[in-house]
Amino acid sequence: MTERSQKEIWRLSPWLTLILLMANFVLMAWDARTESNQRVLRVWMQAIAGFFQSPISFLATTVTEYFHSYVELRGAASENERLKQRIHELEIKLQNAEQLALENEHLRELLALKKNYKGTILMASVIARDPSKWFGSVILNRGSLDGVKVNMPVITTGGVVGRVITVTPLTSQVMLLTDEKSGAGAIIGELGNSAALGVLRGTGKKDTLEMRYVSGNVEVQIGESVYTSGQDGIYPAGLKIGEVVEIKKGSSTTPHLIYVKPTADFGSIKEVAVLLYESQKIQQDGKTNP
Repeated sequence: MTERSQKEIWRLSPWLTLILLMANFVLMAWDARTESNQRVLRVWMQAIAGFFQSPISFLATTVTEYFHSYVELRGAASENERLKQRIHELEIKLQNAEQLALENEHLRELLALKKNYKGTILMASVIARDPSKWFGSVILNRGSLDGVKVNMPVITTGGVVGRVITVTPLTSQVMLLTDEKSGAGAIIGELGNSAALGVLRGTGKKDTLEMRYVSGNVEVQIGESVYTSGQDGIYPAGLKIGEVVEIKKGSSTTPHLIYVKPTADFGSIKEVAVLLYESQKIQQDGKTNP
């Protein structure tokens, strides 16, 4: 029993020695001081703590900056969306302002037309279109209570629009000059100084009219203006219709076939003027064929 105890002591003696040395080292380190009178052990502990604290601090700073950047980025994205929405709203307002300016200019031109025209003019607005033929007819917000009658001419600042074909107390329907069933007496050049008389008809297209029965012996040039001749008993003479854009020349026995581009914009008619005009022929006959 005694021998076993001695062997255990000899076996533990290196560890005991190491523990004593470590304890002595700790006591010496604890008691040891630097030149600045700081304990060496404390300095070592701060150094070890700093070794581990640096990467932790770096990681924490990186994560914090990442989240700050993410928050700022989300804020910038939200602000960007708000700015885009604001720009879109301003663009719409600008378009509306430009549209209002164009409409105001058009109304001023119509008012000027009303002052210059010797007869009576009734201002009207387009409230509907014939869906089956977009360039066939339109409905106006003026009717018989306003003095509108069948076959009264309708014009705009650009030129002739068409004629009234049906009337109700509050509205009236206008057959546009572009309709295939529409027609008007026309002359190329100044009335009284030109022999290029003919009949102008619609083609069903907003930008093309046909003029027929102009003598092939008469000289016609592209770009010349076309006016109403007054011979149809509906439109007064001298109203602008359009300009010549193409000529299929005739001969002494064959009339010209002339294509005319209307000066009225049939694709965007909104405000028009109804001429409260009845030719002497209409007044005498009491009626005309629509």
